[in-house]
Amino acid sequence: MPAITVDDLTALDRLRPPGLGDQPRPVWQVSTAPQGFEGEGFPVRRAFAGIDLKHLDPFIMMDQMGEVEYAPGEPKGTSWHPHRGFETVTYIIDGTFDHQDSHGGGGTITNGDTQWMTAGSGLLHIEAPPEWLVQSGGLFHGIQLWVNLPRDAKMNTPKYQDIRSAEVQLLTSADAGSLVRVIAGSVDGHDGPGATFTPMSLVHASIEPGARLDLPWDVDFNALVYVLNGSGGVGVDAQPIHTGQSAVLGAGDYLTLTADPGQERRSSRLDVIVVGGRPIREPLAWAGPFVMNTKAEVLQAYQDFQKGSFGHVPG
Repeated sequence: MPAITVDDLTALDRLRPPGLGDQPRPVWQVSTAPQGFEGEGFPVRRAFAGIDLKHLDPFIMMDQMGEVEYAPGEPKGTSWHPHRGFETVTYIIDGTFDHQDSHGGGGTITNGDTQWMTAGSGLLHIEAPPEWLVQSGGLFHGIQLWVNLPRDAKMNTPKYQDIRSAEVQLLTSADAGSLVRVIAGSVDGHDGPGATFTPMSLVHASIEPGARLDLPWDVDFNALVYVLNGSGGVGVDAQPIHTGQSAVLGAGDYLTLTADPGQERRSSRLDVIVVGGRPIREPLAWAGPFVMNTKAEVLQAYQDFQKGSFGHVPG
């Protein structure tokens, strides 16, 4: 897993251990992601399927893309498509992905890079592997997270952020047994590079076999854990969790993750995505690529798209 790492975890700033009076977050639910295909046929796991939207707020969905080893000619992406009313966050762990949109945003991300696209009032975009990767094949693995926007920001001007892996804030646990990558938001006073409209945090953590991570978490945020690979426990009572499973946690000051002493052959660590944000608590009307507050606003989005208001595919 070539997402950014370091040789010596002891050289990193350490997260503070839980203090007197700090409350652990209880585990409310553990669910298993169903598998399917997206775009032109790349495999995904719907990480948060089966979780009530009120527990996801301000998030809408998250896909784990891959992990898949493509043969030459097999890599696939999406065709041009519209979005309005939310943000898409694409984090690539292995492989390479190109992005282009009708608002002028775009670029190439690879091992540990992130693209943060605020669709806002609406745009067209495309995500696909570069042509050289289609010809050669190779490993592809990443996530895409959809972050809702509040009513008064849904029609904001679209925006694009290109976050390089070298910009990510790197931390370790109190025992130096975990690598914590802060991509967005703040963890224990350490800020990630991603600028978020909706207050939130996004973390990719790698936990060594037998190690324990007590992760301080904003008390105003919800907390969701998704296992990219490996097995371990979540919560102070170490409820079992493994590859392709998500956990919803309740209120508290920190969350706990432990890695089993023995891990699966393809990866020696427990790798998780941890996300949380301040709930928006507004009505949600969601249909395909449009996330609005009312059905009428979704219908208007379809009409605007058909009229060409989202821009045009660049030549």
